[in-house]
Amino acid sequence: MIVVTGASGNVGRSLVSQLLAEGAPVRALTRDPGRAALPAGAEAVRADFADRAGLPALFAGATGLFLNLSAVHGRVPDLLAAATAAGVTRVVLLSSGAVDEGADESHPVVAHHLAAERAVTASGLRWTLLRPNAFATNSFQWAPQVRAGNTVRGPFAGARTAPIHEADIAAVAVRALLGDGHHAAVYRLTGPEASTTSEQIALIGAAVGRPVTFTEIPRDEVDRDLFPHVPPGMLEAILDAFAAAVTAEPEVTTTVAEVTGRPAHTFARWATDHAADFTAPTT
Repeated sequence: MIVVTGASGNVGRSLVSQLLAEGAPVRALTRDPGRAALPAGAEAVRADFADRAGLPALFAGATGLFLNLSAVHGRVPDLLAAATAAGVTRVVLLSSGAVDEGADESHPVVAHHLAAERAVTASGLRWTLLRPNAFATNSFQWAPQVRAGNTVRGPFAGARTAPIHEADIAAVAVRALLGDGHHAAVYRLTGPEASTTSEQIALIGAAVGRPVTFTEIPRDEVDRDLFPHVPPGMLEAILDAFAAAVTAEPEVTTTVAEVTGRPAHTFARWATDHAADFTAPTT
């Protein structure tokens, strides 16, 4: 039994599907199982991570745990303690590529993820850390503008990243949860190639079947509505990273291929997979 936190999120949903395809039983933790619409075969369980008394039941009979930091927030030590007591032996943490050797530990993004990594590596469980850089799903922030027209406004048109498909993050997690040879591994994850923000918008346009262009706006015109996925207090740090990405050479790894045996998906493939998300009206 593999316990998946953040099961209704982008990475978690893909992970649940891929684990089930491998024949692994899955307990999918979510705030609202009735609305999560998780894949058939998953045991959908309501989880309140602030309820310490209820944590042990979440891990009964489980051997593996996928920790999505954005889903569990500051409850990592509590979840690790409950999981260990229940007999879980393996944990995979979804961390961040911002954590690296020599990284500034006072940086809010680094500090947030590094604290979780340290709790995981000190847990006594067999652990694997996933450090993805830019998520392709961050491009969902542009969806309202794509639905409304053929121009997207945002900062740093020339920022170059190698966004990773959530299915690739999940595929690496599957191998770490079900296979051998991943204990104490730290996997840096990216897409297979780098592109600018404006190039990514053009690829989204190709996926939806019409030209979409990116118009750059000054940084001081950016507000939180433009980056709804960014946690409060971290927007400035994220904008700093985008600014640096205009001139820096982006990291591109082959980790997905090395771990899974197949190449990572391109951003063009991601855009095609999610074309409906950029055309369907919000509900």
